[in-house]
Amino acid sequence: MDAAARQSYWKRNLRLMASLLVVWALVSYGAGILFVEQLNTLSIMGVPLGFWFAQQGAILTFLILIAIYVWRMDKLDQEFGITEYEDEVHGS
Repeated sequence: MDAAARQSYWKRNLRLMASLLVVWALVSYGAGILFVEQLNTLSIMGVPLGFWFAQQGAILTFLILIAIYVWRMDKLDQEFGITEYEDEVHGS
């Protein structure tokens, strides 16, 4: 891979990470702290929604964002021809 392709790959990787971190920050900070009072007017199975986001929602969102990152990076790796070879890992 030449320098221009590496730079393009890295920029797209950083853009993906930044966008996913923004979503996570909005959910964690926004739903769990800033908008907790408004969200607490709703409930999930008797638990106020703001409390739920602060305790569970941010964690579940983070796990979903990790899965999205893995999926998108696999696609990006394929696009740029980056592969992991089994032979290199096992030294064959």
